[in-house]
Amino acid sequence: MCVTAVESRPAGVVTTTGPRGHRPFGARVKAFVMLTKPRIIELLLITTVPVMFLASQGVPDLWLVLVTCVGGYLSAGGANALNMYIDRDIDALMDRTSQRPLVTGMVSPREGLVFGLTLGVVSTLWFGLLVNWLSAALSLGALLFYVVVYTMILKRRTSQNIVWGGIAGCMPVLIGWSSVTNSMSWAPVVLFLVMFFWTPPHYWPLSMKVKDDYARVGVPMLPVVASNQVVAKQVVIYSWVMVAVSLLLTPMGYTGWFYTTVALLSGGFWLWEAHGLYSRAKAGAAGPKLKEMRLFHWSITYVSLLFIAVAVDPFLR
Repeated sequence: MCVTAVESRPAGVVTTTGPRGHRPFGARVKAFVMLTKPRIIELLLITTVPVMFLASQGVPDLWLVLVTCVGGYLSAGGANALNMYIDRDIDALMDRTSQRPLVTGMVSPREGLVFGLTLGVVSTLWFGLLVNWLSAALSLGALLFYVVVYTMILKRRTSQNIVWGGIAGCMPVLIGWSSVTNSMSWAPVVLFLVMFFWTPPHYWPLSMKVKDDYARVGVPMLPVVASNQVVAKQVVIYSWVMVAVSLLLTPMGYTGWFYTTVALLSGGFWLWEAHGLYSRAKAGAAGPKLKEMRLFHWSITYVSLLFIAVAVDPFLR
């Protein structure tokens, strides 16, 4: 693991560590919740629950949905807490992460480490005892992949970090299916691949926006080491593959007309935005004129619409 100790903090960051540091209980609770990155977990659950509807070909057992979502939150929360523990040195130097709990001192590094490890253990047992052990293994595998493979190995070493590191974020699709069937099938594999090819064109526009942050701490995100035109071209390539893969479910017999319609319309608009980004980058646009965040925001809407269609489609066939 490559971690550089950082003593200084960016201007405006208040340090609250130390025996005399004032850390109110309410603020502490909020800080531990923030360690789990709840906004990211919301997106993970959006891809978990609809797959459970697809696996059930209708409404799944609601108790199973609840315990799967709780287990998923605990597992992803543990992975995110450990990610913040490992990255606390560079988080202190990046504008977008300078207020994270381990940077401000609202949570100590030891507390963050124990918290993350505890959530990882509890989530694995939760899945194993209340769902099934296949889901538990997939959950643990996702946590270990995100913490070890992405955070500790890939993130600071290669511009392809988010491509392969994104595998962890694809696992909830498999977990949603396995929680219902205690098995695997081609449907969750296809949706896993959709999320795999979705992750780079989802994250690279954000990386383009904050590439100075990543450059400052030596993290080689693709926009740091390549031109906007090169990054945008990669976004277009991944986008076309993602949309093509999303359309495989219907000829394979898992979905019908409703999912296909949503996949075509939302995917078509995605491709319009991706090509628009490439055109602006090719023309030399920079700063606000690049409008890279348009695709980032649409990517969240896209995945929400696509997986809502996954959940609704079984009722219309």
